[in-house]
Amino acid sequence: MSDTIFGKIIRREIPADIIYEDDLSLAFKDISPQAPTHILVIPKQSLPRLSAATSQDHALLGHLLMIAKRVAEQVGLSNGYRVVINNGEDGGQTVDHLHLHILGGRAMQWPPG
Repeated sequence: MSDTIFGKIIRREIPADIIYEDDLSLAFKDISPQAPTHILVIPKQSLPRLSAATSQDHALLGHLLMIAKRVAEQVGLSNGYRVVINNGEDGGQTVDHLHLHILGGRAMQWPPG
């Protein structure tokens, strides 16, 4: 298990406002929200970034997207939402543990960055 902040959340060493949990994933509110609704979905398995995924991770990656959909519905994002995966330093990734951002509660702008 990763010794990042997300690993510590998975192990319950630090608190988080958990929205959803199953055997493979965990979803919780971001402590520094960038939108009215900002939830992170993470795998419990340590995977540092999307570019480190292999073909053996395809089921996990699909699972994470389905959980993002489920959580967005659960929190009432019926007008839409954005799912973001930052990959690596230039992609804006600040924690070396794969995570999906669910952003919603307002109209999103394009381009994003």
